[in-house]
Amino acid sequence: MRRVMLCAAALTLACGGKDQGAASNGAAQPSADAPKGTGPTGNATISGVARFTGTVPANPAIDMSQEAACKSKYTGTPTDPEYVIADGKVGNVFVYVKSGLPAGATYTPPGTAVVIDQDGCLYHPRVFGVMVGQKIEIKNSDPLLHNIKAVPTKNRGFNISQPTQGMTTTRTFATEEVMVPLQCNVHSWMTAHVGVLSHPFFSTSGKDGSFTITNLPPGTYEIEAWHEKLGTQKSTVTVGAGETKTTDFTFSAPKA
Repeated sequence: MRRVMLCAAALTLACGGKDQGAASNGAAQPSADAPKGTGPTGNATISGVARFTGTVPANPAIDMSQEAACKSKYTGTPTDPEYVIADGKVGNVFVYVKSGLPAGATYTPPGTAVVIDQDGCLYHPRVFGVMVGQKIEIKNSDPLLHNIKAVPTKNRGFNISQPTQGMTTTRTFATEEVMVPLQCNVHSWMTAHVGVLSHPFFSTSGKDGSFTITNLPPGTYEIEAWHEKLGTQKSTVTVGAGETKTTDFTFSAPKA
């Protein structure tokens, strides 16, 4: 009888029964999102201001006459915020370390998601950055349909529908790409841009044009500043341990 029971147990394990699962849980197994390694960091900082010279271009008006729920959120005619410029300072400039980090360094993406909200038939934020593998939580705060489409050149795109208010969807990107456009198939004016990087050294300028990149290891870096309409600017900055260096970027109106 005992021999029969032992044989039965052996067959259960061989066929993937419940005991097999218990046995596999006896040793630690790497998860799909296990850290791949954290590269070097430090206490150096690069900061600056994105500036503008010339006549500020006008933002185009948006016809929201068919979207009363969105139009009601504005006191006047809504405009597409292609340019966030005040007092000679430029907002929504994506600034990042383009090169200079140690070769082969890998960084673990944060566990927290970056949230992009659709509110008033516009994306908030319009320009932002994430790390490769970091979650992007796409939220619909409008009581109407949005259809979000990512249009990358290196990553796999997506096209998702959010027909009701309060819906959220999570996506990630697997490869570095600066920048990935986000669009809405329902509202043609809705645009956002996300910079996808394999490291955490990036920033987006605020309305006052300021940006800060922190926790850098000592080194010499190529810094690039990107704007959706004004193009790119570059600078080279060398920082030592504990230093703060300043580099400003000056943009001008695009030629007609």
